Amino acid sequence: MAQPSETTNKHTISVLVDNEAGVLARVVGLFSGRGYNIESLTVAEIDAKKSLSRINIVTSGTPMIIEQIKAQLTRLVPIHKVRDLTLDGARVERELALIKVRGRGNRRVESLRIADIFRASVLDSTNESFVFEIVGSAEKVDAFVKLMESLGLSDVSRTGVVAISRGEETM
Repeated sequence: MAQPSETTNKHTISVLVDNEAGVLARVVGLFSGRGYNIESLTVAEIDAKKSLSRINIVTSGTPMIIEQIKAQLTRLVPIHKVRDLTLDGARVERELALIKVRGRGNRRVESLRIADIFRASVLDSTNESFVFEIVGSAEKVDAFVKLMESLGLSDVSRTGVVAISRGEETM
């Protein structure tokens, strides 16, 4: 039986980097070279004047593995800051997904009903399909996708998790 210190937990790590070619490849290379899995990855420029980007990574590991990941990320150049949002306190996490559902008749009606419950928006509609947009936690998106499977789910595109700390803390 695993000891509490050996428990694998999901962590959201936010990394502030220079917005330049090859940075993302170095970050991903760090994970793949050591056999760490990336469950979700988002990256975007956040400050054009300073040429800074933010990378949000969702990964799982024991506390020791997570500490190793953070320490190794901190040593990479040109990384400015590494924060484990999971440990740093309250945070807001969201994911966006586009979900295509094909169907007719009752399946169509049911998919619209479920979309309404989940507050998903219809972005496109044809006689045989819908494209829904849903925003929320990864768990909410997972639940919506699972319900759509039996109703004609035909395609899914997800952004990955974006996250930010609550309160006064900043990157």
